[in-house]
Amino acid sequence: MGVGIWGRLSDEELLDASRREPAAFGVFYERHEQRMLRYFVGHVGDAEVAADLTAETFAAALAGAHRFRARKGRAVAWLFGIARNTLAVSKRRGRVEARARRRIGAPPLVLTDEVIERIEALSGPALELVEELPADQQEALRARIVDDREYADIAKDLRCSEQVVRKRISRALAQLRDQLGEP
Repeated sequence: MGVGIWGRLSDEELLDASRREPAAFGVFYERHEQRMLRYFVGHVGDAEVAADLTAETFAAALAGAHRFRARKGRAVAWLFGIARNTLAVSKRRGRVEARARRRIGAPPLVLTDEVIERIEALSGPALELVEELPADQQEALRARIVDDREYADIAKDLRCSEQVVRKRISRALAQLRDQLGEP
């Protein structure tokens, strides 16, 4: 199968196919690389660390693709679960682990200045302004925008209704637009 064919498959189908065809995982990676980088930049604020965490997350996903079960949830939610675990381990140990990358034989990560600038551009001034939002709005906004979680999941974690989560996010976005001078 060519890359064009892989591009038509769902994330869940790509993970299933990646057990036999590495090119399928490559398409999955391309679809979600920017999202993962934004997630990690939003949490650690450092482009190099975000790139390391992203690489480790995808290495763990590739190594564990055989354990993914579509009936248990969406592939992107599974990937974010790996990302959250990778981030938690990194914070607990004070460094980014490279265990998954070693396990799959990935070469060491080399970042050029251009790549670092591209990753840093993902954060932008809006992420700095998020820190100034009230804690409840900040938490809801990060969960929805940075972590790409569903409203129902956020509401469950925050122990409130979906409507409350939507209102918090709406208020947060309105405040960010005002501060950035956008309509």
